[in-house]
Amino acid sequence: MSHLIEGIIELAKGNLDTRISASAARDDIDAVITGFNLMAETLGAANADLERRVKTRTALLEHANLKMERMSLTDPLTDLFNRRALVKALDDEIAKTTTADGAPTVLVLDLDSFKGVNDSLGHNAGDLVLKIVAQRILRTVRDVDVVARLGGDEFAVLLPATTVTQAKAIATRIVDSLDQSVTVDDNTFNFGASVGIAIAEPDDSAEYVLIKADTAMYDAKRDATKNVTLFDPILLYARQMRTKLVSELRTAIDAGQLALYYQPVVDMATGRIKGVEALVRWNHPTRGLVMPDEFIPLAEESGAIVDLGRWVLRTGVAQLHSWAKSVQLSADFTLRVNISVTELQRLEFVDEVRDVLSNWSVSPSQLVLELTESTLVTGTESERYSLLGLRQLGVGLDIDDFGTGYSSLNYLRNLPVDVVKVDRSLIGNVVEDASQRRFVAAILELIQSCGMDVVFEGVETKEQAQVLRSLGCSTGQGFFFARPAPPAQLESILRAAAEGSFLPIGVSF
Repeated sequence: MSHLIEGIIELAKGNLDTRISASAARDDIDAVITGFNLMAETLGAANADLERRVKTRTALLEHANLKMERMSLTDPLTDLFNRRALVKALDDEIAKTTTADGAPTVLVLDLDSFKGVNDSLGHNAGDLVLKIVAQRILRTVRDVDVVARLGGDEFAVLLPATTVTQAKAIATRIVDSLDQSVTVDDNTFNFGASVGIAIAEPDDSAEYVLIKADTAMYDAKRDATKNVTLFDPILLYARQMRTKLVSELRTAIDAGQLALYYQPVVDMATGRIKGVEALVRWNHPTRGLVMPDEFIPLAEESGAIVDLGRWVLRTGVAQLHSWAKSVQLSADFTLRVNISVTELQRLEFVDEVRDVLSNWSVSPSQLVLELTESTLVTGTESERYSLLGLRQLGVGLDIDDFGTGYSSLNYLRNLPVDVVKVDRSLIGNVVEDASQRRFVAAILELIQSCGMDVVFEGVETKEQAQVLRSLGCSTGQGFFFARPAPPAQLESILRAAAEGSFLPIGVSF
């Protein structure tokens, strides 16, 4: 009995291997002991099975956790590391870096012409291209390097303990590999890439190194003469200033700091003003008059161009309506307004133009929208939809800055435009250089043969005007005729022109 009680106590403690030997008497207590041993054996087997199941479930849970951790560090499309994994790896490299072997270096790269793939073939094709790009980068870098996709068409490479020379060499190899064409669904694309290089300092955080590399990359993207840029602190300062200027520009649109100046477009044979081009200026509260070359690119990059363009259109059409009431304008007098590709891609753009014209009782034929030739040649479906809608509305369409981009000329007859405005760069030496005159004459003849009118901009001297007129060009724009002027000053010019006076020359800002 004492053995039985001791066995029960051990079993209660969890000692499932406890067994009690039966006596020779084979009495009732021995029968209880036999039952005890059977129960202990059953409990032991059940416990062993439970341990096996717990071990299996634990292994499955650990595997799932590892899989989830890997997924959280991996870009699902390309199977590269993602931003989180890159930041972790970069922080680790910075923590263990020694100046003797070089410093951790990050390359941030962005494809230069990727948007057209998604626009023309859809996102499935775009995804295939990104996978191809990822594999090319992997084949270009070293085994110790970490390649990540940051999002969209932006990638990054972490180069552990690398010198500047090594980093530039790797960046150049990446650019060269991405310069090769990519074929998807029988369509061939050429991209190119812009790369920014940033070297980690001992006190840098991973995120700050990425900011530096990203800043350098945008500098490379803006400069057509290079595709690899090494970070310099002045670049970050310039970027911060640009960010500040973008914020101020958004405020300026609503705060009445913008103004339109108008430059006449002139019949070079008679001096008659055929229309005006609206040119936006920014009356900055501390910097004074800021010219569009400085803030229009910022507006396009930040998306503020939509609000800016809407303001220019409304203000310009309202001013045209005002002039029509106060000055006798010719029936074919036009207002020319520059629009960006971002505006053209908005499906509601045509309706907005129609509403503005209707609100100010201005005929669509009095409005001419000027677009760069690259927009017209490489336009997407949404852009073509807008162009068709504008044509049906009766709005005029011009190619602006002709001669600065896609001047193969043979596409002209297929474009839905009325007028080609030839860039000032093509007439710079037209007075002194006979070959330049022949070139301009050929351009003029070709454009006119396509049934389009021609405007030469940048006419700055009487001699240029005379040569262009002798070549058969009837319309010009430039400082020789008048500088851009504010509305009141331009109204005086229009009033004088309506009374038969030749256009004044050299109107000041």
